[in-house]
Amino acid sequence: MRSKDKISYFYDGDVGSVYFGPNHPMKPHRLCMTHHLVLAYDLHKKMEIYRPHKAYPVELAQFHSADYVEFLHRITPDTQHLFSNELARYNLGEDCPVFENLFEFCQIYAGGTIDAARRLNNQLFDIAINWAGGLHHAKKCEASGFCYINDLVLGILELLKYHARVLYIDIDVHHGDGVEEAFYFTDRVMTVSFHKFGDMFFPGTVVLKDIGEREGKYYAINVPLKDGIDDNSFTRLFKIIISKVVEMYQPGAIVLQCGADSLAGDRLGCFNLSIDGHAECVKIVKKFNLPLLVTGGGGYTKENVARCWTVETGVLLDTELPNEIPENEYIKYFAPDCLLNIPNGHIENLNSKSYLKTITMQVLENLRSIQHAPGVQMQEVPPDFYIPDFDEDEQNADERMDQHTQDKQIQRDDEYYDGDNDNDHNMDM
Repeated sequence: MRSKDKISYFYDGDVGSVYFGPNHPMKPHRLCMTHHLVLAYDLHKKMEIYRPHKAYPVELAQFHSADYVEFLHRITPDTQHLFSNELARYNLGEDCPVFENLFEFCQIYAGGTIDAARRLNNQLFDIAINWAGGLHHAKKCEASGFCYINDLVLGILELLKYHARVLYIDIDVHHGDGVEEAFYFTDRVMTVSFHKFGDMFFPGTVVLKDIGEREGKYYAINVPLKDGIDDNSFTRLFKIIISKVVEMYQPGAIVLQCGADSLAGDRLGCFNLSIDGHAECVKIVKKFNLPLLVTGGGGYTKENVARCWTVETGVLLDTELPNEIPENEYIKYFAPDCLLNIPNGHIENLNSKSYLKTITMQVLENLRSIQHAPGVQMQEVPPDFYIPDFDEDEQNADERMDQHTQDKQIQRDDEYYDGDNDNDHNMDM
């Protein structure tokens, strides 16, 4: 056991000020709510807080096609009508709209995950947190599922400079298809996704038998679940599978995507997980004592997203939080109870014991087929990516943030809802 984990946390208040639109379920404002809850519980005093650098286009193009990155860089709401062909080509539109400061938003959340990976590589920290990251659907040449730049792939590519094998774990209710696709043909990354499958549920692309190809065969693990899975079923399945994965694969580092749309009561989800159940997965992964990069992901009941990621920040810091939420700028979002715990879900659990047993047996059988801890030819570690000249005073990635002043965020009137007045509740879901 390490004596005490050193933890870094990445946040830029600008990431929470962008607005996808009045009827769009993705609310980056949830990141401001999470951050202020972290501050209210004094968790910032137990970790190093950094403002991430804004990832350069050349960094984003380490995975994404240069033409796609360039288009994201120049498109604006005012000019998009001139580029109907390109919008279709890059899958920009209703799910992935063009909004003000879109590219800067991508630069910030991707920069956070890249910085987090570099801190781990340089052994400055044991755990690095970027709740703004985890946008796992984005593809090499197109946006998908509210995701434009796949920060997770970029972070994993950084980790692969120092680690022969990286394990990616995804507990979002949606399949982590963009990350799986990026590493489908390699054994240097094992992807494990626990997600809802069936009923045309997005992205609808994967089944248990999707296991990777060529050198990556058996290195993609999918755990397709049905509606209503509860804490006991989910955490038991998670512990059995992930423990065996770590034993067999022996990763040098782990990336954990903590999408909160797998919580009970999520506006787009269909599971019954409590925050404690969700956080139990974080506890399990932390106990492996491997370099750990933790990101956010989905999550569309934003007050529950803030609750969840604050609790999980506490888990990573070995700090249990009082159930009563302290006073903070966003306290009205947690009314009337102002408690961390959320009610249990009431969706019928369609995951029978026999179904879960079948899934577990199939995954464990596939794991027996892999080469135990596959090696990689030794080579010189490439440097952290060369960055063009810039003003160091303006772009210091290690800038420590003042706790309250630098990232105080004004609440948006169009984000807050009270009862039936929420414009987001007028959605055709």
